[in-house]
Amino acid sequence: MCGIFGVYNYYGDVGEFRQRALDLSKKLRHRGPDWSGCIVADNNIVCHERLAIVGVDTGAQPLTNADESIVLTVNGEIYNHKKLEAELKQPTSFKTHSDCEVILHMYSEIGTDVCAKLDGMFSWALLDRRSAKSRLVAARDPIGITTLYIGRVSAHPETVFIASELKSLNEECDQIDEFPPGHYFDSEDGQFHRYFKPDWWTPERIATAPVDYRQLRESLTAAVRKRLMAEVPYGVLLSGGLDSSLISSIAVREAARISASAQSDTEDIDTRGARYFPRMHSFSIGLPGAPDLIAARKVAKFLRTAHHELTYTVQEGLDAVADVIYHLETYDVTTIRASTPMYLMSRKIKSTGVKMVLSGEGADEVFGGYLYFHYAPNADDFHKETVNRVHNLHTSDCLRANKSTMAWGLEARVPFLDKEFLQVAMNVRPEDKQCSKDLMEKAIIRRAFDVEFEGAGFTPEELAKGPYLPRDVLWRQKEQISDGVGYSWIDSLKEWAERRVSDEAMAAVHERFPYDTPSTKEAYLYRELFEQHFPQQACLKSVVRWVPRTDWGCSADPSGRAQKIHDKAY
Repeated sequence: MCGIFGVYNYYGDVGEFRQRALDLSKKLRHRGPDWSGCIVADNNIVCHERLAIVGVDTGAQPLTNADESIVLTVNGEIYNHKKLEAELKQPTSFKTHSDCEVILHMYSEIGTDVCAKLDGMFSWALLDRRSAKSRLVAARDPIGITTLYIGRVSAHPETVFIASELKSLNEECDQIDEFPPGHYFDSEDGQFHRYFKPDWWTPERIATAPVDYRQLRESLTAAVRKRLMAEVPYGVLLSGGLDSSLISSIAVREAARISASAQSDTEDIDTRGARYFPRMHSFSIGLPGAPDLIAARKVAKFLRTAHHELTYTVQEGLDAVADVIYHLETYDVTTIRASTPMYLMSRKIKSTGVKMVLSGEGADEVFGGYLYFHYAPNADDFHKETVNRVHNLHTSDCLRANKSTMAWGLEARVPFLDKEFLQVAMNVRPEDKQCSKDLMEKAIIRRAFDVEFEGAGFTPEELAKGPYLPRDVLWRQKEQISDGVGYSWIDSLKEWAERRVSDEAMAAVHERFPYDTPSTKEAYLYRELFEQHFPQQACLKSVVRWVPRTDWGCSADPSGRAQKIHDKAY
């Protein structure tokens, strides 16, 4: 993962703007502290801030083809790069060992059709100079795991700015939009084009396939396996909840299987990570005595990982909130509550030398794991909400996972959002996903990895390896990150905001914030901190607030403990 910045068809003197472009790109250097690159071509500028994970020795960007008529800057990982390299029809000489270079060569053969062929997480901008008029093509991964923004100056609509984060655009552009996931932009018509078109994408199309537990298990295992691609130390984020524990367990098994097998040049995926670093490191964070720390400790012992238990104090968390808002570029209450411990943990992880981690984001959206899903009126509504939540992941959990970690140059990979796994999981009928007072949320994925569940379809060989997780962890109730790190964390944030925001200020909130008006003192404080960094009106459009479905009769408070079904509801 890296930081990218570019300007297409600049309206002024591009030579004079080069230093300004470098300064704007530098605002992304936390994402890519390993190297910087810049190419000026005609009246276009392409910049890159690199975090070296794959192709460490030769993968500096921007990348170019042989005659430099195509220039590419990429933020991301392409897990099927070996397969795509084998599909190239023309003899191709690669300049680097980067997994991303194949995008450039594949584009030169098939144009924008390359987007749908990519299996990975990515945001990229490509400058095609092979015709008299240069062409900009930019794309973002199907779900929006990586972040990307597009900006314009209303007085010069012919110019397009592209950047990984808002902070590189807000001082230059008066029009800023989040780049839509699953789309590419083409300067030839100035439009976005959807390339990701799975059959499950329309919420009104209700899934009908009965669950195949074996297929579900195998597709998630494959998603984890391909994400072990790395040439640097890596690990897993382990909260002790179901999602992160399951990813950790699969990763430990797959890393051991890869390191014990002979290396093959015919493999479609890159398995160097597990061969270079077979011992898995796990990381957890919380306030002293937090539920997540206790559960993560148990899982780490069970999986025999090299476990790192990190703690923080409430005051350390409060002190970090302003920085979190700057890096996350949001004022959403839920996101900030959850991002603060993740941001602190990422800093400590990076200090150990680890540069990549696997994480469990996405499972709650795919399987209806949030506790408010217990209140879904019927199966159809349950399914529609899962699809809509997946649609909006780029505004919440993906944004949190990407920017909290990349604030410290740490890359997070999310197997639950693998597009092949999604094709399986999102086509399972909602009746098999629904929860109730007698059936825990996400029972479907728990059963798929439960060796005691007869319908899971385990082979004798699989059963011989024993359980994936301790049973009480596999069936642990959902805890949202901001609760699991310690129940006093959210309470302390509310108390802090109560002290910082006066009753008089709250009474005049509509005058102070007429757009997307905050409804609590906590939301008021975050909005105030956000506008200190991003005062421009254009910056507000990218923020989306995460709230449960109050029309289902559940609390509007985003904390899991606000739902009556929680074991320790308040």
